[in-house]
Amino acid sequence: MRSSGRNSSGRGNYRGSGGGTPRTGSGGKRDDKQKRAGRPRPEERRYDVGGAGSSGSSDGPRKGRGATARGGAKGGPKKPQQPQRGRDRTAPARPREYDARVEERNRERYANRPQKQQEQQDGERLQKVLARAGYGSRRACEELIEDARVEVNGSIVVEQGLRVDPEKDEIKVDGLTVATQSYQFFALNKPAGVVSTMEDPDGRQCLGDYVTNRETRLFHVGRLDTETEGIILLTNHGELAHRLTHPRYGVRKTYVAAIQGPIPRDLGKRLKDGIRLEDGYARADHFRVVEQTGKNYLVEVSLHEGRKHIVRRMLAEAGFPVDKLVRTAFGPIPLGDQKSGWLRRLTNTEVGMLMKDVDL
Repeated sequence: MRSSGRNSSGRGNYRGSGGGTPRTGSGGKRDDKQKRAGRPRPEERRYDVGGAGSSGSSDGPRKGRGATARGGAKGGPKKPQQPQRGRDRTAPARPREYDARVEERNRERYANRPQKQQEQQDGERLQKVLARAGYGSRRACEELIEDARVEVNGSIVVEQGLRVDPEKDEIKVDGLTVATQSYQFFALNKPAGVVSTMEDPDGRQCLGDYVTNRETRLFHVGRLDTETEGIILLTNHGELAHRLTHPRYGVRKTYVAAIQGPIPRDLGKRLKDGIRLEDGYARADHFRVVEQTGKNYLVEVSLHEGRKHIVRRMLAEAGFPVDKLVRTAFGPIPLGDQKSGWLRRLTNTEVGMLMKDVDL
């Protein structure tokens, strides 16, 4: 059979007698092909899913995008890596003497800086103390100082950067004392049937069941009868708790009682003038009818005394036994819409109002 001298692709592929390098019909064409060998033609730049590049062969496992498409979104070749910045990894290591001189220089530089203990003796910046107490970010606290709303030891602060001692200095914002120490203040809506103690040896449900897993041990401010519901305060601030319950400071407590009527018009006057009890007279500071439905009445009674069962005893002595009793406010802190059994943290404003009422 006569050889045509061409392969199946129609291209010239002649070999000499020595089996050397294949030649093409033209030297120029050969050079152009070699130059294009590493750069695919525009029509060949496509995303191949095979492992053989853009040849379209199905041999080998499929590994996602083809090798020709890894260099960029258009499928070009990979970009050359940028040289690594910084210290040259091939450079020789620095001598130990140089590192020793650097360390000695740094030691001399920081030797004259004040110690942390000295900074603590000088106190903390006022805006930092206010931020930790919950008055917002440091920038927001700086704005409080700029607005002349902060005073320290009775003097309004007029400049930034003042250092204070939270343990000794008296700090106020808008006239209300700031609780700068790690004190905690909570309000609990005590349900009926809960004993007003932090622990109960008889295993009854008590206030301590609502404040587990707290950072510090809390104690209650005053008491509520077991069957009385409503607000009761919990804190670890001993002096504040003592003053809130001391008769000298006369902190008002407000109750709403459910009684059966009809009630006379002079009931409020009788309560304000004083009801004689076994342990002396008891007087109400305020009385009003909140709601009436037939013979069922809801009345509000406010008083600053804290004797045991005092509201129930006063109304019963006046001829109106109490069916249900709820304490709706302790001083300036209202119960509001707080659900039964829920515990909430008092705001800084509420704490300040409590301290103001007892001259703290």
